[in-house]
Amino acid sequence: MDWKWLVQFALLGSSDLEQYAILLVRVSIGLFFAISGANKLFVAGGTKPVYDTLVKAKVPFPRQMAYFVAGVEFVGGSLVTVGFLSSPACFALLIDMTVATLTSSLSTLPKGLSPLNWFDDLLYLPEVLYVLFFFWLICAGPGKFSVDYWLAGKLLR
Repeated sequence: MDWKWLVQFALLGSSDLEQYAILLVRVSIGLFFAISGANKLFVAGGTKPVYDTLVKAKVPFPRQMAYFVAGVEFVGGSLVTVGFLSSPACFALLIDMTVATLTSSLSTLPKGLSPLNWFDDLLYLPEVLYVLFFFWLICAGPGKFSVDYWLAGKLLR
């Protein structure tokens, strides 16, 4: 047993495994959004909950926006999954989830919480965690197992 490697891994992680972590997160969150967007676009009544949320939030043109949001999730999620134009797709989905947080999710937080408990509840919202994942993926890049990586290798020779 190599104790030095084990201690180093426990304290610092492993850059050898970083590409697999990026791949796992990118494909998982991409598939989640692609499937969610597809269900909204291609299943009868799929945009109805989005439409209702947008009406309640007084967003202009709620019917068009419901299709726009579903399209961003489907196309953006698909692009993130394969790692093609992944940073712009992550940015679009980051904006989508930020708007979802501001228009819908924040209103679900209990009133009268201390600032620390409010922040704890905010970080518990899935939309906020998605924003953090998208921010990380924009900064880390799509990883070696992506169309973007292959394309950059071809274009930047």
